[in-house]
Amino acid sequence: MEQVISAYAQIKPGQVRVNGRIEYSDENFITFAEFIKPFFKSLNLGYPKFYKMDPLSKLGFIASELVFKQLNLDSYDRKRVGIVIANSSSSLDTDIIHQQSISNRSEYFPSPSVFVYTLPNIMIGEICIRHQLRGENAFLISERFDGRLLTKYVNELFQQNRIDVCLTGWVDLLKEDFEALLMFVEPGIWEMNAEAREIALPFSEKTVNELYTIM
Repeated sequence: MEQVISAYAQIKPGQVRVNGRIEYSDENFITFAEFIKPFFKSLNLGYPKFYKMDPLSKLGFIASELVFKQLNLDSYDRKRVGIVIANSSSSLDTDIIHQQSISNRSEYFPSPSVFVYTLPNIMIGEICIRHQLRGENAFLISERFDGRLLTKYVNELFQQNRIDVCLTGWVDLLKEDFEALLMFVEPGIWEMNAEAREIALPFSEKTVNELYTIM
């Protein structure tokens, strides 16, 4: 059975979209923090741990919240929900901050709270902790967005029966450049309601590349 995208979220500078609809817009910002913090507050999630995350994790966390908000996670076995996310800059944004804290020996004071985020898969960990997900997960690094890589990897997990559903996509951030596309993928649409069937898109290299292109 072919997989479909049943929900997706796109975040780029100035705009947030969910299933193709504009959810939030703000062109009057300078930094990522100025853009993401007001939007997080508008979601009323009541999750103070968000403020301790590095920027990459904040971006992925919010994109995942927007996707999961469209679903009923309780209807899935959380031990079988996979997560596969990719980007091009890994955790370089946080690596730079960590490097600055250790480069001056006279003011040597590395922060454990920063160091823990020098691995990009910590972002996946934050999502898993929030929603108690315990399925297969992977963080992939590629030079540029690669729809073929994502669809091939996720489809192999389905074929090997290692997951029932999957959150997948691209979350990249370096300084003030950021973009996120997260999609929820599941087998077929036969049990979906009419509204879900209207949103559902084929999980193919072509569709994934198109969703990235129109961000």
